[in-house]
Amino acid sequence: MARAAERLAISRPVVSKAIAYLERSLKVVLLDRTARGVEPTVFGNALSKRGAALFDELRSTAEELSYLADPATGELRIASTEVWAAGLIPAAIEQLRSKFPRLRLRLEQGTAQSQFDLLRGRSSELVVSRLLTASPDPDIDCEPLFYEKLVVVAGPQSSWARQKRLRLKNLVEAQWILSPLELEKNSPFTLAFRRAGLPVPIPQVLSNSLHLRNGLLSAGEYITLVPESALHFGPERMLLRPLRLEFPRWDVPTGIFWLKGRMLSPIAHQFIAVVRRMTKGLSQQA
Repeated sequence: MARAAERLAISRPVVSKAIAYLERSLKVVLLDRTARGVEPTVFGNALSKRGAALFDELRSTAEELSYLADPATGELRIASTEVWAAGLIPAAIEQLRSKFPRLRLRLEQGTAQSQFDLLRGRSSELVVSRLLTASPDPDIDCEPLFYEKLVVVAGPQSSWARQKRLRLKNLVEAQWILSPLELEKNSPFTLAFRRAGLPVPIPQVLSNSLHLRNGLLSAGEYITLVPESALHFGPERMLLRPLRLEFPRWDVPTGIFWLKGRMLSPIAHQFIAVVRRMTKGLSQQA
């Protein structure tokens, strides 16, 4: 209670009176006063959750009014994993900032699942990611954009980069750097080797980090997979050498996600339009 009063710059009795007023108005108990301190009841938790949504909508309304008064301003809050933070998102931001030079951006990087928790907690307005299942969760809306292709790459000084007639069988015993998702049974990587009647390679390094992959590729004989969008939009196209091998695409699309029923800010709509135009040339089919 004391911390709440300090954060709100009001006295502690005012906080207590406000809570008491809410409890009388709603006819429920919002807080349990115990020997260990004050804890929210089930009613208090429900009010907190709905209150966060109300304040988020109020903030979005204020941002829309500010945008109408001055279209060059705005704050965009996005969540993604490192893959899209390394290529597509910064390329889209640069295009958006050329039109809105005073745009502010807050990017939250999470895991494949936690980024959607950021949406639900209203810490982020949009998520750029690949679908994890055949369809999004019931509380999430999605605009599919393209089906990501995986490209096999090596470092520029690697002997792999100088070979012109590679086959999958040549790569079974290679020093692979892979992520857990790329080793799942229905991933393009796994399917490619199984369809060729070959054992699925065992990675030497298991990691989701593009930075780690780039560092290892620059100094050794490792090979790895990089999403086509990262090569297309990010600096990786200058650092890595694609190998001449074809892999199937992911069978679920990459897209933009937002919380169902949430009013998106004008700058979020502008971002969606920019990304839609940028990815139009990428594959629309798996």
